[in-house]
Amino acid sequence: MRFIVLIALLVGIAFMPVRFAAAQSENYPNRTVRLIVPFPPGGSVDLIARLVSPRLGESLGQQIVVDNRSGASGNIGTELVARAAPDGYTLLLNTVPLVVNTHLYSHVPYDVLNDFAAISLVSSSPSVLTVHPSLPVHSVRELLHLAKSRPGALNYASAGAGTNPHIAGELFNYLGKVNIVVVHFKGGGPGLIATMSGEILVTFSNIAETSVYVKAKRLRALGVSSAKRVAAFPEIPTIAETLPGYEFTTWHGMLAPKGTSSAIVALLNERLKKVLNTPEQAQYFGQRGLDIVTSTPEEFSTHLKKELEKWGKVVKERGMRLD
Repeated sequence: MRFIVLIALLVGIAFMPVRFAAAQSENYPNRTVRLIVPFPPGGSVDLIARLVSPRLGESLGQQIVVDNRSGASGNIGTELVARAAPDGYTLLLNTVPLVVNTHLYSHVPYDVLNDFAAISLVSSSPSVLTVHPSLPVHSVRELLHLAKSRPGALNYASAGAGTNPHIAGELFNYLGKVNIVVVHFKGGGPGLIATMSGEILVTFSNIAETSVYVKAKRLRALGVSSAKRVAAFPEIPTIAETLPGYEFTTWHGMLAPKGTSSAIVALLNERLKKVLNTPEQAQYFGQRGLDIVTSTPEEFSTHLKKELEKWGKVVKERGMRLD
């Protein structure tokens, strides 16, 4: 009899984590959710987080607080989420450096494919090549000509080593056979400010964060990085119209720590799609040059694998190692 009781007790203990996880999923969310942005305020990831979080919070019935944890090209905030409790209360919004950093650094404090539960892609957008109005160029062709006549004399601002502006700038150097020297800043916002002030003369920033400054004529747009012109700026040509083969499109996606219950992931995915796939949000994102791109968790996981392989080849070919 004692043996039977002991077995029953052990079985009950074994299933406690499952019951606990199920209870958590049923009650989720019952407090504030943190959305970690691993870059400073003012950049494209921060902008999208602040566009998404109010509506998603309303749908979930709890506040979602955007928490900027910048540093090390996104590695600090990304590690924070990788090590967080898998309870759905710490989420991550990230972009291309999530996968590129794996190839740029000899060691990153997370595993892209094994330390996270993919929730959904959120959006995609091109970058825009802009210059300070004092620079005497009005097209991609003129910028290439000036850069070739003054090798190493021009600088472009990036949001940090391995970030989207860095990758977009190096791709421009590679295909254009020029040497515009990168100057790294601690985020897209600081890089834009430096370009608008004239401290730096060129930048390859996300169109979502840059459009307002182009419209205000504080920056001059020369070309967009997408394969086709964008609806937000139909008058701006693509870089590829002058530099064949040039294409760089940013994606943004939401993730949770590995081990987050499938019920919570499914709920977040369903609510995220619901708040994004409305005419109002499509217009709101579109005005900023952003395309809403939702997905299933499985599709996002597949996307990460493809991106990891794609950028591994680019980093190797360009010799972009950082340590």
